[in-house]
Amino acid sequence: MSTYLVEGGSPLDGSVEIHGAKNSVLPILAAALLAPGECVIHNCPRLSDVEASLAILRHLGCAARREGEAVVVDASSPTRYDVPDELMREMRSSVIFLGAVLGRMGRASLCAPGGCELGPRPIDLHLAAIRGLGGRITETENGLLCAGRLRGADLVLSLPSVGATENAMLAAVCADGGTSSSSGARGRGIVDLQSFLCALGARVRGAGSSVITIEGGVPLHGASHTVMGDRIVACTYLTAAAAAGGHVEVTGVDWRTLSTVTAVLTEAGCAVRSQPGRIELTCRSPLRGVRPIRTAPYPGFPTDAQAPLMAALCRGSGCTVFVENMFESRYRHVDELCRMGADIRVEGRVAVVYGVPRLHGARVRAFDLRGGAALVVAALGAEGQTQVEGLHHIDRGYQCLEGDLSALGAQISREAGKL
Repeated sequence: MSTYLVEGGSPLDGSVEIHGAKNSVLPILAAALLAPGECVIHNCPRLSDVEASLAILRHLGCAARREGEAVVVDASSPTRYDVPDELMREMRSSVIFLGAVLGRMGRASLCAPGGCELGPRPIDLHLAAIRGLGGRITETENGLLCAGRLRGADLVLSLPSVGATENAMLAAVCADGGTSSSSGARGRGIVDLQSFLCALGARVRGAGSSVITIEGGVPLHGASHTVMGDRIVACTYLTAAAAAGGHVEVTGVDWRTLSTVTAVLTEAGCAVRSQPGRIELTCRSPLRGVRPIRTAPYPGFPTDAQAPLMAALCRGSGCTVFVENMFESRYRHVDELCRMGADIRVEGRVAVVYGVPRLHGARVRAFDLRGGAALVVAALGAEGQTQVEGLHHIDRGYQCLEGDLSALGAQISREAGKL
């Protein structure tokens, strides 16, 4: 096991290129199973969740290899339709393979997904979408058994679930006839998935709006695609500069996907300049409290940005109220921040952050991906040394976080055997 050693107090300065988006590349890798040919996926980050997805593809009988920043997947002749427990438990996003495996193989056997413990995140919307397309799903104590010939349908999701929308798209591409999915999620990752599916030859329109239409049964082929930049990684580096002070530029990300976050950082006292492909942030003084922040589906304030922003606002003046509307257990980082001297009160889905003049180093543990990133953000603005444990969570979504931060001037290192 490894730990980060972070020496706070060093302002950040410089530019960092943002790697491919975790939440885009995972459904894209699942989609590669649909095409009987070779797919080249560029800007594919080296994340543990990506490695888990590649392991699933190999288990299913696909060839998958890395070539620099790209991954090459050949799904010419998959041989299996089951995803075993040990692979499913590596990440919660593994359920995204349901629609792809069923669509390509005609049946699927999956166990319960794993990943971060963020409270109940049921997959009932995924199952409802597959059933709406004609899939027969039997739920057992060991997982899911799925079969049936898929047929196009008019799907109406009761909630704008990103994963359920993506699963519906993957399955509908293989269905007979047309599908219309309304009330689905509108995230940019869904637009990225649509672009890849269209490159494969599928006919998909409407991603980014509330209605997506898919013409199923169109022959597919291999293709190349470049994954969009990860807006939450960009958010992490921007909040790190806000916490530690300094000037940071992030490139390779669409500034429009982070407008709700940069608006809050501006209100907190940062100078932010956004332009196509890049965002610059300068922070020369302590932050101040902002108006209440409520997480919401895209284009609202992203739930994944809640923890890093909270960490930055811990040190400064004023009070900020966070309302977490997406997950029930997304404040597990709060107790760890309080170990560093933060003043945060939580009741249910509401967290109230009272700014303090300074934070101090402490030994803290990450319990989930974004909470772990938040602890690093807080450590950069704290006095003294902080030890951050539980790095396997952080590695799920950040490709060498310590390397990028070190290049910006942070005093951070990964040490083995500190647990």
